[in-house]
Amino acid sequence: MLKSNGERLWASLMAMAEVGATARGGSCRLALSEDDKAGRQLFAGWCREAGLSLSVDAIGNLFARRPGLDPQAAPVMMGSHLDTQPEGGRFDGVYGVLAGLEVMRRLNDLGIQTRKPLEIAVWTNEEGARFTPAMFGSAVFTGGLDLQQALAIHDADGISVAEALASTGYAGERPLGGPVDAYFEAHIEQGPILEDNAKSIGVVTGGQAIRWLDVTVQGMAAHAGTTPMALRKDALYGAARMIQAVEQLAVDFAPEGLTTVGELSIAKASRNTIPGVVRFTVDLRHHRDEVIEAMERGLGELLQAVAAQRGLQVSVTRHWVSPATPFDAECVATVQRAVDALGHTQQRIVSGAGHDAILLARYCPTAMIFIPCVGGLSHNEAEDVLPDDARNGADVLLNAVLARAGRVEPGEA
Repeated sequence: MLKSNGERLWASLMAMAEVGATARGGSCRLALSEDDKAGRQLFAGWCREAGLSLSVDAIGNLFARRPGLDPQAAPVMMGSHLDTQPEGGRFDGVYGVLAGLEVMRRLNDLGIQTRKPLEIAVWTNEEGARFTPAMFGSAVFTGGLDLQQALAIHDADGISVAEALASTGYAGERPLGGPVDAYFEAHIEQGPILEDNAKSIGVVTGGQAIRWLDVTVQGMAAHAGTTPMALRKDALYGAARMIQAVEQLAVDFAPEGLTTVGELSIAKASRNTIPGVVRFTVDLRHHRDEVIEAMERGLGELLQAVAAQRGLQVSVTRHWVSPATPFDAECVATVQRAVDALGHTQQRIVSGAGHDAILLARYCPTAMIFIPCVGGLSHNEAEDVLPDDARNGADVLLNAVLARAGRVEPGEA
């Protein structure tokens, strides 16, 4: 079995971490920002040094290609993303991109040619921190989101995706989509399961269902000093009870059911005015579609009950839905064979987070490889991985991709 150059991979990770470095040791490269552009340019320079050709599509997805013996064959693709959360870590997304680059570099070191071409994809706006929804680069690539709809999305400052692509120079001309033989994504787990179970590799079997909901609570704004408590229609107090109900929902669907309220806002807030309109978000997750459907239905009933009790109105709208997605059995088996041959401790795992691989899995055969992250911490400046784990994951990726792409034996070329 082949081994990657772990020292080179780690040096690349640390160099990329300096682009958009934050004061507390993390990274901030919001999608299509100047820092994101700088990160892409650093990666592109490394790709050119490795003899890879580069192309960019209309939504800004960046591709680095290593030719295969059969130029007509669909490529075996690796990848992830370089954009981060506002106070993100050094490994979320970037590890998958640079592990893919290490695969290319190591094949170059060893003089190995593959039958099928290889590509690394850097997907645009995976995080969704600047533009929502998340993962729209891979969504446009796979046909799940219309290009013009994506280009018209605006950030909080009113800048559209189209404008951001133009300003960073990443409005490319490569045709959207195209055939992909298979897609492999290496990623940090972003949770504590592998570390808690002392496992080096997670063989990912699929992704759980995700639903993002927007909740609006309508009460009545009134004077804080002249309105008796019994006569108030306080949207914030009502929202507080509703948020408690969201937490209780997770208890009702434990242990796989997960609920999160990540954003909360009071319209036209003033310290001496009873809140009249409150908005908050809900994130629901479960690995089975029929259960998350029941969670959403139950949530609606709970919120309506609180609203009726308090004389409020509540509306719930879907912002984004991602169904449960199993990965391709043969691709998962290819990863499993690589893990077994390398002798790593491992376990099968369902991804709790959304990834570009979830969207690619509806487009082409797909699998993921997880490595542990220290303390299970992610989306945080303190996010960390161990160099040995980073190397182990790259070793698995290298051997799985080579098995899928096919190795050209001496004398065949």
